[in-house]
Amino acid sequence: MSDKINRVVLAYSGGLDTSVILKWLQQTYNCEVVTFTADLGQGEELEPARAKAELMGVKPEHIFIDDLREEFVKDYVFPMMRANAVYEGCYLLGTSIARPLIAKRQIEIAKMVGADAVSHGATGKGNDQVRFELGYYALNPDIKVIAPWREWDLTSRTALIEFAEKHQIPVPKDKRGESPFSTDANLLHTSSEGKVLEDPWEEVPEYVFSRTVSPEDAPDSPEIITIDFERGDAVAINGEGLSPASLLTKLNDLGRKHGIGRLDLLENRFVGMKSRGMYETPGGTILHLAHRGIEQITLDRGAAHLKDELMPRYAELIYNGFWFSPEREMLQAAIDYSQDKVTGTVRLKLYKGAAHLIGRKSPYSLYSEKVVTFEDDQGAYDQRDAEGFIKLNALRLRLLGRRGN
Repeated sequence: MSDKINRVVLAYSGGLDTSVILKWLQQTYNCEVVTFTADLGQGEELEPARAKAELMGVKPEHIFIDDLREEFVKDYVFPMMRANAVYEGCYLLGTSIARPLIAKRQIEIAKMVGADAVSHGATGKGNDQVRFELGYYALNPDIKVIAPWREWDLTSRTALIEFAEKHQIPVPKDKRGESPFSTDANLLHTSSEGKVLEDPWEEVPEYVFSRTVSPEDAPDSPEIITIDFERGDAVAINGEGLSPASLLTKLNDLGRKHGIGRLDLLENRFVGMKSRGMYETPGGTILHLAHRGIEQITLDRGAAHLKDELMPRYAELIYNGFWFSPEREMLQAAIDYSQDKVTGTVRLKLYKGAAHLIGRKSPYSLYSEKVVTFEDDQGAYDQRDAEGFIKLNALRLRLLGRRGN
């Protein structure tokens, strides 16, 4: 493959960093730039990105702004929720799960417009560079990847602003000062890191939070909701059927109101360093608890425990950028098979920063009140059977004990 780049598809937000990258690509590679802006529910107006790209010489037909919210939730968030995926015991993978979809769409656009390269704005210290590029290469092994932060000498915000001013790139007033922290957002979560958050001993300032009210300021009365599931996926809230993106949006509103889903995490990045981040996942936190609730009543013990054993590996694959790997797909097949009877309704109480599971029911319930009751079970369970069960399980322990271990 020639080193000459004729056309490149840039993951473009319209912000300072990717606007500088756009101009830098045009200058450094003397190539045509195609911009791609994904609407993943980040809550920002995206049309200004189109105007900014046109201002910088991108052809109107080469500006892509795609609403991917439904695809994001249906084909990425929901499969991950079926697995109950949590990284390092806490993180619901809100940033990680968005990257493979962006990478997939970039490669699709590259094919459509005949581009020979793709580019992103992830830095050389973070996980996102890995996630984007593993996605690119999995979907097009021969694609050329340009990562400006690993190539250029613009190593500070001051340098970026000076470059922007030199090339008449508009710089918003709020970008001229040193940013107190950086954020990334989509329909599942908002993450914040850097600057004011870098000292792990200091509490996260309240002004950092944007998706949730403070639990102390949440309503003084709890709110009861129900979530209906079909084959592992949430389909309705309080009996109202909703599309995947609409359902997550509704849960986000409920989580915001009650201060649910805040997480202060010191995590291990794939690239080797530890970093401190603040995550807000209001709807996802509720959905995760609800899904575990419906599994409690519908999954067999063996299947449930095996899923819990597989989950850390599955979560790590997503965190590290291996969404398109065969091992993730193998795990997904097993997880999806387990969800065939994960259908029913859960009831939750939302109150002061927490969601509490208070009820669950299912037409496929494995729970038998007749068997478990402390009252007369009318022969449903013969308690004398437990003696042999215990003795067989104790056999090796007794042998060890007689030997003196």
